[in-house]
Amino acid sequence: MASFNKVILAGNLTRDPELRTFPSGTVVTKISLAVSRRFTDKNGEQRDETTFVDVDAFGKQAETISKYFAKGRPILVEGRLKLDQWDDKNTGEKRNKLGVILETFSFLDSKASSGGSSGGGDSSSSSYDDSAPPRRSAPAPRPAAAQQQAAPPAGDSVDEGDVPF
Repeated sequence: MASFNKVILAGNLTRDPELRTFPSGTVVTKISLAVSRRFTDKNGEQRDETTFVDVDAFGKQAETISKYFAKGRPILVEGRLKLDQWDDKNTGEKRNKLGVILETFSFLDSKASSGGSSGGGDSSSSSYDDSAPPRRSAPAPRPAAAQQQAAPPAGDSVDEGDVPF
């Protein structure tokens, strides 16, 4: 059976990033995102629904997020879902929590550019290019006179040997 585990979220940080370094040297930053959805309910009223998602980042990306992000700042996150399970120490009940392990991220505002970073932090922190691709202009229409010259005159036959393809 095939499986696929990919999540893309855009939202605002609900608190400042929490940076931790483990004795092994692994750096982890924990962030929490508020991801909102606006919809129209059955009565025709606009409603907002907010989902709070915990995200863990590791390594250089964890350091970058901790350095450049703060509560309220927008971020685009790409990662994978991870289910954490444990036994509650107080009640003994089994507990679980669904979170996201960050793979890449992008800045969604321009505050990072004041710190010498452009758009997505360093090259290892983001695989997205926020800039739009250059617009391609349509070829200019040919003048009617040029179109008439390009077509063979009526009555002339074209020899297949003259066609270049």
